[in-house]
Amino acid sequence: MHTFHIPVLGVGFSVDAPLKVARYGIASVMSLVDDSLMEKLRQFYLNKFNKEYIPIHSKENDSRAKRITAYLNMVNQFVKEQFESLRNSTFETGSEIIKYLEMLPDKSLIKIKYKNYLKNSDPSNSSCLANFIRQNITPGSLDVNIMTKVDRANYDIEGKTLSAEYNDAHAALRGFALSDLESSIVFSAGINPKLYSYLATFPDFYPGENNEFKKKIIIKVSDFRSADIQSKFLAKKGLWVSEFRIESGLNCGGHAFASDGLLLGPILEEFKMKRENLQTSLRGLCMKVFAEKNIKIDPEELNIRITVQGGVGEASEHEFLMRNYNVDSIGWGSPFLLVPEVMNVDTETLDKLSIADEDDFYLSYVSPLGVPFNNLKGSEKDLEKMNRIDNNKPGSPCVRKFLESNTEFSEKPICTAAISYIKQKIYDLKKNSISEIDYNKEFAKTVDKVCLCEGLIASALIVNKIESFKQSMKVAVCPGPNLAYFNKIVTLKEMVEHIYGKVNIITHTNRMNMFMKELSLNIDFYKKKIEDSIEPWSVNTLKMLETFRNNLLDGISYYKKLIPDIIEESAEVRSKIKNDLQALEEKLLSSVLIPG
Repeated sequence: MHTFHIPVLGVGFSVDAPLKVARYGIASVMSLVDDSLMEKLRQFYLNKFNKEYIPIHSKENDSRAKRITAYLNMVNQFVKEQFESLRNSTFETGSEIIKYLEMLPDKSLIKIKYKNYLKNSDPSNSSCLANFIRQNITPGSLDVNIMTKVDRANYDIEGKTLSAEYNDAHAALRGFALSDLESSIVFSAGINPKLYSYLATFPDFYPGENNEFKKKIIIKVSDFRSADIQSKFLAKKGLWVSEFRIESGLNCGGHAFASDGLLLGPILEEFKMKRENLQTSLRGLCMKVFAEKNIKIDPEELNIRITVQGGVGEASEHEFLMRNYNVDSIGWGSPFLLVPEVMNVDTETLDKLSIADEDDFYLSYVSPLGVPFNNLKGSEKDLEKMNRIDNNKPGSPCVRKFLESNTEFSEKPICTAAISYIKQKIYDLKKNSISEIDYNKEFAKTVDKVCLCEGLIASALIVNKIESFKQSMKVAVCPGPNLAYFNKIVTLKEMVEHIYGKVNIITHTNRMNMFMKELSLNIDFYKKKIEDSIEPWSVNTLKMLETFRNNLLDGISYYKKLIPDIIEESAEVRSKIKNDLQALEEKLLSSVLIPG
């Protein structure tokens, strides 16, 4: 129905988004990181709608998977009820079905039928059109997300490691697989062979009656090579990847996975050129397995969707991506943080986001995973961190433990934001013979980490007035740089109208084109890599820097040829893109410090 979707935002910001947007035909994604948050929200919503709540205690066997299944089943049931109510609402101004129809893009079949309904004066024809619309509208997909590498092992009461299927990501996958949902699971953060192999144990990921998949697989990727490797790994097990969700490495929210200077435009071009060949190759691999399993399906039914997200901010960019690269949907993430009827953003954070400028959004190293993390200056979680450092109490109590991954000082993984880890790390730094400069540098890196397990769910607890006595309620937020150009709190309807070019809610006067902004971020990232590299540079460091630089130069050459084809923009805007590109090329060339 729509040509956009709402990607996952943090852990708690979009965890119940389907309950707010799915009935209007809008797809969104829920994080499956925190089962305890989902259990709290399940209790909250069941109590809110006077339904019986039967708790699933953390001590129960397989409680994580059970909690996730129960939460997803509840969301699914409520969305079905909401949608049926909407479908049966009257064709009158302000009704739910009219709200649904008015938000649709003008080119959609249902919107065309609705416009014909409005023009029609024949009651009989109007009735037929209304019935057609009611029968053909659908809710948005209730998708879920798993970060493949957040797959902590768990232990029994005697401290013995449980088998792999009880790992966090495995249990989350099981929770989704056993739920009533007929939707997609989005895998992000790269390949996890054990987790991907576990997929093959659940029949819902294979085609069933009418060649349909009850549950589909989406892989979030940052380049074609990653898509090729991961999808073929799965296809050899008969697991069909229904969608590749391409995300900008740096011009995105949350964790940022820079891809050696590869830029979004050239990446999309490669997908466009190789899409059919990849689809044919994957069909062949899957059909071989289907034959062995006696699964009958027409290979023509196996199709790949290509979607893209990261930094899209104008309707013209949306339209260009759809037309030029033949993508099926565009992800709009960070801007929805300014839509309180959709996202769980507390008032204090919402106010900070709405007035934040370009300098307030930055790439930080606060994540315990050791991956660059998009951050907001002055966030409550960062202020809490600084306060603890000033009081000689760096680090956080590790209550939720989802990001435990470091075994530097212990056989059992611990979190690098935990008080115990930071104490040990500082002690280790002090006893080593390093210079004062190096000590200060390493100390700053050590104490910079924050507890994202708490920070990324605190807002959801605050908004829904859910008490939690075991954790800090200081909010961490992870918007992409693109949010700097949105300075207005808006309604769902206003945001959708902006996406489709009916209104413009951007007030910033000097926003860069999304491709140029990503290029700028990559040049800054490249310069930082040069500054952080220890001289004299090793052969590997030199090769890495040369690869990054050459990829950026190749991207610049690609954009020079592309600019005239961006017909969705005015001549004036295309001229600005050209000037920005020239300035960025000069900036890159002036920053090259590689010998020779």
